[in-house]
Amino acid sequence: MHEFENINWIAVLVGTVVSFLLGWVWYSPLLFVEKWAEGSGVELGSVDKMPVFAMVTQILALLVLSVVIAITASNNALFTALLAILAVALFIASTGSFVLKSTYAIMVDFFYILLAGTVMIAAQSFL
Repeated sequence: MHEFENINWIAVLVGTVVSFLLGWVWYSPLLFVEKWAEGSGVELGSVDKMPVFAMVTQILALLVLSVVIAITASNNALFTALLAILAVALFIASTGSFVLKSTYAIMVDFFYILLAGTVMIAAQSFL
């Protein structure tokens, strides 16, 4: 498992945390939550009704994607990282389409993944 030998773990953690926090803003009243929720069939509730499982799996998914980006960064394989990010975003879009989300909600989810991947690449580049 030599893939893990040269990983910049600080950049992995920063990429994960910053991407999660950006998601918090992305899916907030400051940006897209109202129309996204409507297009996703999500009923907005109070903070005490946060979907814990969804939040935990989101953090885990971001962490795994950040590790993939770190492995590609340590092997100078940026194109592979871009393909991985695009694959995840396309899976999100196709799943959204299968569950009949609105085009708006699908695009919000799709571009969030692209943004998160960009943050992770930046973390690997600058840290």
